[in-house]
Amino acid sequence: MLEDKNQERTALEELGEFGLIDHLTQYVKIHHESTELGIGDDAAILNHGDNRVLVSTDMLIEGVHFDLSYVPLKHLGYKAVMVNLSDIYAMNAHPKQITVSVAVSNRFPLEALEELYAGIQTACTNYKVDLIGGDTTSSTSGLLLSITAVGATAGDAIKRSGAQEHDLIVVSGDIGGAYMGLQVLEREKAVYQVNPNSQPDLEPYSYIIERQLKPEARKDIVALLEKLEVKPTAMIDVSDGLSSELLHICKTSKVGCNLYEDKIPLDPQVIQTCEEFDIDSTTVALSGGEDYELLFTIKQEDFPKIKANPNLTVIGHITQEKEGSHLITRADTKIPLIARGWSAFTKDAKH
Repeated sequence: MLEDKNQERTALEELGEFGLIDHLTQYVKIHHESTELGIGDDAAILNHGDNRVLVSTDMLIEGVHFDLSYVPLKHLGYKAVMVNLSDIYAMNAHPKQITVSVAVSNRFPLEALEELYAGIQTACTNYKVDLIGGDTTSSTSGLLLSITAVGATAGDAIKRSGAQEHDLIVVSGDIGGAYMGLQVLEREKAVYQVNPNSQPDLEPYSYIIERQLKPEARKDIVALLEKLEVKPTAMIDVSDGLSSELLHICKTSKVGCNLYEDKIPLDPQVIQTCEEFDIDSTTVALSGGEDYELLFTIKQEDFPKIKANPNLTVIGHITQEKEGSHLITRADTKIPLIARGWSAFTKDAKH
């Protein structure tokens, strides 16, 4: 059928990633009772009697999600697995298997793919996950990597939709390191392009560069919460930025929130590098993304169980939906919380 040239065209960047998903899936119908939860969370939930199976998938595309001029293929393979395992942990579940699909152009020799799969295999070994299949095909424009993770939980999976008024908002680890690591790598790439003989000194940035190139999924946090006997009311992983993820919880749970700027955990290397780049550290934490920490809500009575733990930080609390979602600044000013997380559909998108 010939395209109607007068037909109105809508640019994808107008919708953004999540708006696009909502639009394309608005008429999707569930046909099986075993599909307990479909689109709209970190992973889908399939109910098979006593056990629940969780499924999540992510795609990484060269030139959009990664730049091979400074991303080693082994690190890319490892990170691609982490991205998917993180979604399973974000449901308070345990990943069991992955499938890997690769589209690759003829500029990549066999040895390059061996490096990629070495990273994938290292991730599988470290996290005790089985690689059970996938697909390989050719590409006309570089490398594309798609991984699907399958997980399981004997109990209830934690969704984004369970947060309630007065719940505390908690985040694991620290935020903003991956984004600032990316800024350092992009800067050094630009310097190298001008002077190929220059040798960058990356030692002062070792932590944040590792956060970008070799993130770890927070398997330990799921185990810790189990040990502390703390069951989150809602949970998500921080892949697109703190504000974006928190707003996902608020939207799905039909609540509001207050997030306190002075409570956001930042590593000293992040603060120092933000000063060097003249970037606001709070903006980086709210919008940077790729930290793969876990963001969750807990009931107030569980606070004593976590308050002394160095891996967890209370950064705010849940309010009624009508109160809206806000950032409480260091100056004690209340401003609306806005999702400015990374989007693959903006013209200058590159992560």
